[in-house]
Amino acid sequence: MPNVKKLISIRNVSKVYDNGEVEVRALDNVSFDIKRGEFVAIMGPSGSGKSTLMHIIGALDKPTTGEYLLDGQNVEKLDEDELAQIRNHKIGFVFQFYNLLPRTTATKNVMIPMMYGGVPKKNRIKLAKKLLDMVGLKDRYNHTPGQLSGGQQQRVAIARALVMNPAIILADEPTGNIASKQAEEVMKIFQDLNKKQHTILMITHEEEIAGYAKRIIKIRDGKIDADIDNGKANVAKAKDF
Repeated sequence: MPNVKKLISIRNVSKVYDNGEVEVRALDNVSFDIKRGEFVAIMGPSGSGKSTLMHIIGALDKPTTGEYLLDGQNVEKLDEDELAQIRNHKIGFVFQFYNLLPRTTATKNVMIPMMYGGVPKKNRIKLAKKLLDMVGLKDRYNHTPGQLSGGQQQRVAIARALVMNPAIILADEPTGNIASKQAEEVMKIFQDLNKKQHTILMITHEEEIAGYAKRIIKIRDGKIDADIDNGKANVAKAKDF
């Protein structure tokens, strides 16, 4: 039975890249747990290993050594088909550059994971619109990404990340490509989702953005430099949507 508290367990994880001439240790014996309902920021400078860690947690890569358990399942032992199932059903991705289909409406962009996830067609539009409503885009159902601001595109990406009711929302530099006011609006959405018990793991290099999380894990040179309980998390002051 999965541990109801520990959603993610990273145990002595190392990742080594070897191109035949130089061996690069991107992660070096990293260990930590993330409980259900946490809002955690992983931060560090460029080259610190945070992106490598994000790829492992997102089931996009496997560790060289160590163990990664997601919801009690040993991820690094899964085959490619099983990893694809994990990515579609257990993890909701939010990327820096949104990864929306440019000629597709907001509603249809949100529906994409449902098409691969076996959700009946009659339910897809209803759920997509419900989630767009939740992120403040009720009047943008039929807009394409080019008709939306950066912050609005990121809200579409958040709605898309939620459609399969994932165990965790994995956000990679979610405010890195939008203006500060829009970033505050996006962080308010994440905080509101966390209040509803969604588990959020955010990768960022920005101290101010990391400050919205309730816990901050700092990585440097492939190792955990600090693990901080951020009891004084920033509160986004953006207007309600």
